[in-house]
Amino acid sequence: MLMATPSFNENVQQLVNKETFDYITLRNEARDIAKNITIGRTLAFDHWGVNSERAFKEQCKKSSSITYHAHVGMGNWQLTEQALENIQRECKLNNIEVHRSGICLDRRMGLPEAWREKTAAETGPLLANSQWQKIGSNTTIQPHMGDFMIGFPSSTMNTVHALQAGVTTIGNLSQYFSHEVPGWHDHKTTAIETTRAIALLGEFREQGVMLHSYLEDGYGALFFDCTTVAGWAYMEKYIVEDLLKAKLSHCIGGLTSDPIKRAGWVFALDKIHQGECVGSMFYGDTISFTRNFDENRAMISEYMLWDIMAQLKCPTGHAVLPLPVTEAIRSPSWQEIVETQILGNRVEKSARRMLDHVDFSASEAFAEKMQIHGKQVFKNALEGLQSAGVDINNPLQMLYVLKKMGPATFEALFAAGEKDDSEARGHKVIVATDIFAQTIDCYQEYKSQFEKADFLEKVNGKRVLLASTDVHEHAIIVLNWLFANTGAKVTYLGAEADPDKIIEQVKKIDVDAILISTHNGMALEYANQLKQKLAANNILLPVLFGGVLNQKVPDQELPIDVTQDLLALGFHAQKQLSSSLDKLLQ
Repeated sequence: MLMATPSFNENVQQLVNKETFDYITLRNEARDIAKNITIGRTLAFDHWGVNSERAFKEQCKKSSSITYHAHVGMGNWQLTEQALENIQRECKLNNIEVHRSGICLDRRMGLPEAWREKTAAETGPLLANSQWQKIGSNTTIQPHMGDFMIGFPSSTMNTVHALQAGVTTIGNLSQYFSHEVPGWHDHKTTAIETTRAIALLGEFREQGVMLHSYLEDGYGALFFDCTTVAGWAYMEKYIVEDLLKAKLSHCIGGLTSDPIKRAGWVFALDKIHQGECVGSMFYGDTISFTRNFDENRAMISEYMLWDIMAQLKCPTGHAVLPLPVTEAIRSPSWQEIVETQILGNRVEKSARRMLDHVDFSASEAFAEKMQIHGKQVFKNALEGLQSAGVDINNPLQMLYVLKKMGPATFEALFAAGEKDDSEARGHKVIVATDIFAQTIDCYQEYKSQFEKADFLEKVNGKRVLLASTDVHEHAIIVLNWLFANTGAKVTYLGAEADPDKIIEQVKKIDVDAILISTHNGMALEYANQLKQKLAANNILLPVLFGGVLNQKVPDQELPIDVTQDLLALGFHAQKQLSSSLDKLLQ
């Protein structure tokens, strides 16, 4: 049996001893809430002649039909509603259909209602109570509610609204583990709300309701080894299906570019779910995008070809997602969504012609490896947690402890690879995730810049604080590695660091510069908040913003570039790592 480290055991004991974890009461509360809920009926259900998205997916699996997903989230609900109508109209003119749409909500949706208006706006609509019933009533595109629903302090309320509106695939469980909502730090309440919401979905399992979890939107994005991702999928399935009796619908793909792995994950998830997989969607490859839209179209065609053939070879119910070519730069317009849906449907014709001539043995071998080693990771984790004093039959305690643990600790303790202290997390990587491989490539690209004598002279002894405004952490992981041998002293805050957390750290330790990575359409509001808090605390430091430097603006469909606004605030702003970084530390 794998034993966790003494320090881990001690930390876990402190967590479980100071809190109570009464999940029986939460389960009973969920049952009481369920008695007063009637699942709404969307236009999509009428169109398909079903009572749930799961029932439709099961039909498609039997008939080898490919379903299509689009992500839509304009500046507010009115613009999103109009975009959905435009998409359906234009797709109909082109004899194609978008079957489901992820409504890309503002991150504030995860907060209790009283907190939302006083918190920085981000990309996507913020739904009012009166707007919930509209989300499935204006088109036959079935709404999928993934982001900032379950896994946050408003989990139960959001779930009730979604069910009543006819949304029967609700998520995103993986976000619970790695995302935070702005200004909220009560992890116990979040765990309680998440547990109750999942139990509520369990009450409607027989009516086709599913819990969506996008593996690469949580710990899966931050593991180094694909086999750990597979082990985590087993862990989520155990908590959701065995302990809370809900049906889990897994998603993956956004951080996977290798076509062998993309098809392999379809086969692997079917194995993990023992042939009963009903996937939500298979996300498009986001890590291969460039600013060259023609190159992006070619890349979309490649991954769509494999995604569609994988569904034809092994139907799992995953809707395919042809991403708009602008994905790497900003949220797409409805016209760009239609354009790429047309492309995806055209690729399907080629996929059907090619299917019988393609050798999937490499993808099937990948899936077999994921099943074998994933089960070992899961076994290691259950044994390690139990030996540390965790009640592995208590879903509330499991969710709470696993979130507190974090992905690096989980992988360091429970990975399936051979132990090797020279590796970053103490184990040899069996199959590197594509995002980890890309992170290493990025590190190698900039390594020489951080080894130059003049750079080393300038940064030696300097104190740098690294933080990300949201869950996208790999940029600061690379920076942390690059600074490791420069003589600089790094304070690493990781992902989801709000301005209060940065100020708290700066007041505790001496800092020479703050480096912030951002992605989610919140750059300017975040910068304004940070500016105010720095001034209020009489802190004068150079601050560099990097990443996707845009901001959601009210009544506009798409976020706007705010690079010049950040410069006007007195901050440094660079979309990509620049050789001028050392000027920040002079």
